[in-house]
Amino acid sequence: MTIREQTELIEQQTLSPHAKLSADSEGRRTPEEQCPIRTCFQRDRDRIIHCTAFRRLKHKTQVYLAPEGDHYRTRLTHTLEVAQIARTIARALRLNEDLTEAISLGHDLGHTPFGHAGERALNDVAAGGFRHFEQSLRVVERLEKNGKGLNLTSEVRDGILCHTRGTEARTLEGRIVRLADHIAYINHDIDDSIRAGVLSEDDLPKEVSKVLGRGSSARITAMIMSTIENSTDGSIRMAGDVQTAYDRLLEFLFANIYHNPVVKGEETKAESMIKYLFEYYLAAPELLPEQYGIIRQQDGDERAIVDFIAGMSDRYAVRMFMQCTIPRSWDVI
Repeated sequence: MTIREQTELIEQQTLSPHAKLSADSEGRRTPEEQCPIRTCFQRDRDRIIHCTAFRRLKHKTQVYLAPEGDHYRTRLTHTLEVAQIARTIARALRLNEDLTEAISLGHDLGHTPFGHAGERALNDVAAGGFRHFEQSLRVVERLEKNGKGLNLTSEVRDGILCHTRGTEARTLEGRIVRLADHIAYINHDIDDSIRAGVLSEDDLPKEVSKVLGRGSSARITAMIMSTIENSTDGSIRMAGDVQTAYDRLLEFLFANIYHNPVVKGEETKAESMIKYLFEYYLAAPELLPEQYGIIRQQDGDERAIVDFIAGMSDRYAVRMFMQCTIPRSWDVI
């Protein structure tokens, strides 16, 4: 019996009847020989961690554009926090922690530079619109490994696609990631905003603090505990009063952070940059990097341009914008 088979046996003996067992995966689009050590979901996790899109997340905005401090969240640290919260919930419910982690680590691979400002900009200019969760799926299916994709399992791809809104993931592990994403961002956005001096703990609605407590740690713990205690019947949910407190907190953040003209003052510039780059390459698609040639042939110029821009880090987008707009000095020989 291989190590993988031993792990699969342990899953069968210890995980909840509601868990998605590795041995019961629906498989990959292109069948592969099984790894003797890792389960299919462990393999997916490793492929995501080692892919180029994952590395680029460290230079992509979460909420605050180009902050001067080292302690503000990026898209990468957000992803790691989602994975930690999701794994905690999955372990407590005896669901498949490896599947949960793989979905968590891959859920934002398709996010644009400059956070949701970049997403809005691409959605405005692209003919078919732009949604980062669909782009995340495209990254793992089509863009990574020079167009080969990562060939992930069906369950991981489904969890990535369904992590934001609309149709729920088929697995409870995928549904955990959706909730963990919400728990993570609402709390770390508060933490970053307090660090930035935009608000203080005392500014938060008092009725929320009564239910969830004060401080990010207390709030995260309250939401995790509520999810664990109320998800024993094959569903993933928080208690009614905790969900109401979460909704009120999100409403507060939209009013005071996400739509705050001080916090979002630079987003207009970021959106303008993204739109300019789109129009620039749409007028001259032959200037796209060579690796996008196949995408141009198979999916069209606009699709290749969207893929190129969505994959940029914040600083690379700025560099490309400067390269496209600022004339270079003439070298005198």
